[in-house]
Amino acid sequence: MGTSVQVTPLSGAYGEGPLCYLLAVDGFRFLLDCGWTDLCDTSQLQPLAKVAPTVDAVLLSHPDMMHLGALPYAMKHLGLSAPVYATEPVFRLGLLTMYDHFLSRWQVSDFDLFTLDDVDAAFQNVVRLKYSQNYLLNDKGEGIVIAPHVAGHLLGGTVWKITKDGEDVVYAVDFNHRKERHLNGTVLGSFVRPAVLITDAYNALNNQGYRKKQDQDFIDSLIKVLATGGSVLLPVDTAGRVLELLLLLDTYWDERRLQYPIYFLTNVSTSTVDYVKSLLEWMGDQIAKSFESSRANAFLLKKVTLIINKEELEKLGDAPKVVLASMASLEVGFSHDIFVEMANEARNLVLFTEKGQFGTLARMLQVDPPPKAVKVTMSKRIPLVGDELKAYEEQERIKKEKALKANLVKEEELKASLGSNAKASDPMVIDASSSRKSANAGSHFGGNTDILIDGFVPPSTSVAPMFPFFENTAEWDDFGEVINPDDYMMKQEEMDNTLMLGPGDGLDGKIDDGSARLLLDSTPSKVISNEMTVQVKCSLVYMDFEGRSDGRSVKSIIAHVAPLKLILVHGSAEATEHLKMHCAKNLDLHVYAPQIEETIDVTSDLCAYKVQLSEKLMSNIISKKLGEHEIAWVNAEVGKEDEKLILLPPSSTPPPHKPVLVGDLKLSDFKQFLENKGWQVEFAGGALRCGEYIMVRKIGDSSQKGSTGSQQIVIEGPLCEDYYKIKELLYSQFYLL
Repeated sequence: MGTSVQVTPLSGAYGEGPLCYLLAVDGFRFLLDCGWTDLCDTSQLQPLAKVAPTVDAVLLSHPDMMHLGALPYAMKHLGLSAPVYATEPVFRLGLLTMYDHFLSRWQVSDFDLFTLDDVDAAFQNVVRLKYSQNYLLNDKGEGIVIAPHVAGHLLGGTVWKITKDGEDVVYAVDFNHRKERHLNGTVLGSFVRPAVLITDAYNALNNQGYRKKQDQDFIDSLIKVLATGGSVLLPVDTAGRVLELLLLLDTYWDERRLQYPIYFLTNVSTSTVDYVKSLLEWMGDQIAKSFESSRANAFLLKKVTLIINKEELEKLGDAPKVVLASMASLEVGFSHDIFVEMANEARNLVLFTEKGQFGTLARMLQVDPPPKAVKVTMSKRIPLVGDELKAYEEQERIKKEKALKANLVKEEELKASLGSNAKASDPMVIDASSSRKSANAGSHFGGNTDILIDGFVPPSTSVAPMFPFFENTAEWDDFGEVINPDDYMMKQEEMDNTLMLGPGDGLDGKIDDGSARLLLDSTPSKVISNEMTVQVKCSLVYMDFEGRSDGRSVKSIIAHVAPLKLILVHGSAEATEHLKMHCAKNLDLHVYAPQIEETIDVTSDLCAYKVQLSEKLMSNIISKKLGEHEIAWVNAEVGKEDEKLILLPPSSTPPPHKPVLVGDLKLSDFKQFLENKGWQVEFAGGALRCGEYIMVRKIGDSSQKGSTGSQQIVIEGPLCEDYYKIKELLYSQFYLL
């Protein structure tokens, strides 16, 4: 049998809840994402609580709440202790996302599900990988290789490929094939025939229009409101899709020289942009090339002001402005408070760029038609004064006294357990009477003798005072003590942590100064809340800037990748069933859509064997370089040696084989190649016209049932000189075996 694979959704199946899945590969248990909603409902984590202690590794795909929000809570309360793997941006931006979420909660409630220390502890031992880096697991996971690849949805977003014995399991949720301002499109389309593909049905029923028109409609909506004296609120995430919006607004405002102020308001806004400035190598090609040629950093924002409190906004009063504020759900955070202030003005606009999470205020406002009034809870933290402060101080004093008494009791019990002979046998115990005797005895021999023995009592077996002595066993050479240089070198993780820390407390380097002062302020405080009804008179608009592939593209990518088995997760019941029926009808796939806590076995039906190539066979192989690998055609016979399968040279001359062309040619790449060679080429009717007479086209039945996604390249035209030149150039794009 092939590699054993089982998948169990713990959340985010037949629904749009947070993403969390258990994947077992030959008994090694991966936790794929560990998401939570902004509501922080612990009942959502019950399935995770049952399996958290048994998890061997955690793979994070994106730096937002829906993919990693439950990680600190799971590690503190649910027994999750496995190593975590993520890309550098997911690590850094995920950390800031959790800081922002905690601060937003703490400012309006006595939030105790996790603390900033818990967040730090959860992210402390994250193993950070680069795109396409193959990481070999050890111990229980020996033989398993994991590798992150570009997802295209968020900065650092990952499509995970898990390989065991030549079989691939691909976890690809929330991917985007479109190239955006700050991100390249996903590389998922380059994978061919994985054993298992786990993907989402979130956008299966949605189809998107052209990006340029979408961007223009977005800008027009803002300008229309600002021109009439209104303000615009964009509820956004902390460090995810907001980056694309910041670039879009900053670029347009700069080109048109608009003067309306734009504010990016989160508890960690300045830290977020500072970190993003240093992550250019993870972004799109255009940003990287711009930086290489002119040292222009796209995130040196010219028209966007970064703020961490509402004081700047209050100075403007009712002046027109654009505010991007967290959280996108409107449950807590600055966006919640600003919405309450803006909602009763008909000239204002609240523009949603992503679908709200179920059960949140944002989702409630996105229904059609929107509600005319909503109930909200307004909360704030204020310092204690008067009798409340005195009562608090009295409680703290009583707590300290109780803690002190408990420590004293423990010390007395410890002394009693040591026994009455403990003092006599311990050379470091101070004894007042013995000290005086020692001092008097020392006076007979000189004034300074008592300094050596005063306060120390020798054990009964010694004839002189004894002191601790540690022998130095170090080696020495002509230059002094021999040292190990590794003892004096900082590990990469320590260097990263040092760079993240500022002067003083470690919080200063990770969150903004104002937020740090708020946390470090030890003034006793309390939270006061009051419920109120808000009349929704402002405009409410939703525009899709979520950065996910639409339904048509998802179906096309699945058909191209052509996995042996497909597992659908994270999508409404309607979207999941739609995509399941489409794939089952039009593609030769085994399609599964498990419910939460339903385990499905997708073990491959293929048999995999490990074979060793004999030295005699290897000496006769002529290999060709193909990217990072070498390929060759091998004719061999299977034999056994020391109970292992081994490939040996054939005993007789094998028959000749048909030539095989290895490679995957895109017509757009071939067009660029021919243009560089001086040819006049253009696309016409889905084919590539080369010169006057020659047409190159791809044909195949990748959309038909039973197809493996393979296609043929056909050259059409008269047998002229150009025909043979194009044929030769086309063959040069492949490897011939």
